[in-house]
Amino acid sequence: MWRRTYRKGRAIAREERRPDDPSTARTVRDIGEFGLIDRVVRRTAAPNDRVLVGPGDDCAVMSAPDGRVVVTTDVLVEGRHFRRDWGSGEDTGRRAAAANLADIVAMGAVPTGIVVGLACPAELEIAWVEAFSDGLRDECALVGASVIGGDISRSDAIFISVTAFGDLEERAPVLRGGAGVGDVVALCGRTGYAAAGLAILSRGFRAGKAFIDAYRRPEPPYAEGKSAALAGATSMCDVSDGLIQDLGHIAAASGVQIDLQRAAFDVPSRMVEIGSALGQDPLGWVLGGGDDHALVATFPSSGSVPDGWQVVGTTLRAADRDDAPPVTIDGEAPTMAGWNHF
Repeated sequence: MWRRTYRKGRAIAREERRPDDPSTARTVRDIGEFGLIDRVVRRTAAPNDRVLVGPGDDCAVMSAPDGRVVVTTDVLVEGRHFRRDWGSGEDTGRRAAAANLADIVAMGAVPTGIVVGLACPAELEIAWVEAFSDGLRDECALVGASVIGGDISRSDAIFISVTAFGDLEERAPVLRGGAGVGDVVALCGRTGYAAAGLAILSRGFRAGKAFIDAYRRPEPPYAEGKSAALAGATSMCDVSDGLIQDLGHIAAASGVQIDLQRAAFDVPSRMVEIGSALGQDPLGWVLGGGDDHALVATFPSSGSVPDGWQVVGTTLRAADRDDAPPVTIDGEAPTMAGWNHF
């Protein structure tokens, strides 16, 4: 993979110009498509027993001993999902990989590899792409996965598409639709940190480093997806659009209502201080903020919840009313909402 782009049967060659001295190259235009691909491949190459054919051919080939492959994809758009003045190329690479790897583990699977589509301006600095590649590689390394291929094209802004693959290791996938009435709801990982970081950056501030770092580089609890599956989780998803919104997907798919316990959420004192300074409710970040990629799951009983998970609610019989909220907090409709592109 990492192949040349074609249009109407002819290879686009205008990006293939190379400078007389490659060491002076500064932008993508200077080294062209294939020069850029060479640099990306060199930086992301990593051994992986599951990869039978890696970058360089029309497709990558991976083994699938389970006989099933878990697949997910995600798109990041410059100015919408990330800004270069808010984070480095490495930060963006780690965020792009984490968003997909978290989806894989939320199915109870183990990530095995990713392919990446990158469209960027010709004037983009090579150093940014190299740092981005490093971020992809290093985030994948956390779960033993590899960057196995991709594609590069030209655009006016940066567009990133990541597709991730995973292995269920002969386990049943943990779906959103498996929760039953009387299950407990448990959370693993932090929520609200990335939302607080985004709020800080949006106001032009730089205080609150822990939250800004959380926005730049999520820390999904990767190992806990498999742990939850082995413990008998009945449903699970990662928290990418906000806890209430993502639990709403589980409630809808499972035909239940979910009630969260306000007392189960301890808002950090520093987050409270920042919320006060910005005039925002920090609980809204914790319950409505996305991009931390925590895991939330349902279990048959509190006794089946693995260590490291916190019980935060229960599942109830779905209300008969069409206007009943799928998720409540202490029996009341929430006032905060999650992320919605449109």
